[in-house]
Amino acid sequence: MPLKNWSKHILAAGCILAGTLFPGCKSKVASAPAGPVEVAVVSVQPERVVLSTELPGRINAFLVAEIRPQVSGLLQKRLFEEGTYVQEGQILYQIDPAQYQAAYDQAKAALALAQSEIGLAEANLPAIRSRAERLKGLVAIRAVGQQDSDDADAALKQAEANLAVRRTAVEVNRATMQSASINLSYTPIKAPISGRIGRSNITVGAMVTAYQPTPLAVIQQLDPVYVDVTQANAELIRLRRSLEQGDLKRSGGSQSKVKLLLEDGSEYPVTGTLQFRDVTVDPTTGSVTLRLIFANPHMVLLPGTFVRAVVEEGIKEQALPIPQQGVTRDPKGNPVALVVNNAGIVEQRPITLDRAIGDKWLVTKGLAPGDRIIVEGTQNVRAGSKVRTVAFERPGTQNPPSAKTR
Repeated sequence: MPLKNWSKHILAAGCILAGTLFPGCKSKVASAPAGPVEVAVVSVQPERVVLSTELPGRINAFLVAEIRPQVSGLLQKRLFEEGTYVQEGQILYQIDPAQYQAAYDQAKAALALAQSEIGLAEANLPAIRSRAERLKGLVAIRAVGQQDSDDADAALKQAEANLAVRRTAVEVNRATMQSASINLSYTPIKAPISGRIGRSNITVGAMVTAYQPTPLAVIQQLDPVYVDVTQANAELIRLRRSLEQGDLKRSGGSQSKVKLLLEDGSEYPVTGTLQFRDVTVDPTTGSVTLRLIFANPHMVLLPGTFVRAVVEEGIKEQALPIPQQGVTRDPKGNPVALVVNNAGIVEQRPITLDRAIGDKWLVTKGLAPGDRIIVEGTQNVRAGSKVRTVAFERPGTQNPPSAKTR
């Protein structure tokens, strides 16, 4: 084959190989320009929203009674089962009453003796008084001497004084007997309240002392229970301002109703009540304590348990909630939303967020009713881009037949 033909064949093979390995070497074909990017949007619409806040807290017993002896002695009996429910007035422990019984009997006998002595003194007094009065009359007619009359008068005064002493002794002995009776009544230790009693901190045969620092046991009333939660004082100021300005409205009777979330995230089936807000701010945390009260008939709520209380703040009539995926952050970390205007151009709007409500953000500034925000496709567009919009389809739903691309 002539050299010239060989050159043509080699050149053709080289072009084919280059076209295979390097597509860019192919002849360029003019392509049609790409159309606007398609994005899913949601139209911002005002809604009536009940605002609430979750506050951390712990459960406390409604009543707590620490059982301490009021007299000293040997513990003879324990008359309750640990962990059970006890009634007010039920005997829990028995202290050896022997010494207190003896003291009571002694005081009772002393009172009886003093009462008999006062009876004798009262019986003798009329005769002594009569003799003194008679001698005074005889002195006037000089039938007896003055000394006899003075002696009789002195005897009368001595008898009256003795009677007064006996009466005082009776009162002292009566008080002593009453004190001994009270001490004797303290030897059976009774439950001051009804509730669930815990473990016993002492055993039978041990010595106990009056008002000792360590309680014998603790009784807790667990139906109802208190839930003490804390709220930042700044939040209370913001809430008060919103109510005064009319941004929030009180929800009537439900304002004081509270829901409770347990440690596992489940909701407690009984609704509680806000009892009061403390009037003192904790200087270390800047928070205020709120006390809630919940019925606890099945003893589900136990003291010391960590819970979260959902407290209603009020109603916002013209709230603007938007899907959370429609909110992004600028380089400074501030929240922004991409809004499609009437011309189909993307605008970036700085917004102010209040709180999350489920899967939505509550917007307070930056958006207006009717604004279309991009919730899908934000990564493919930027401010100034031309886009085509479709209605956002929530997971698990289908676009309605009338939804069209615009």
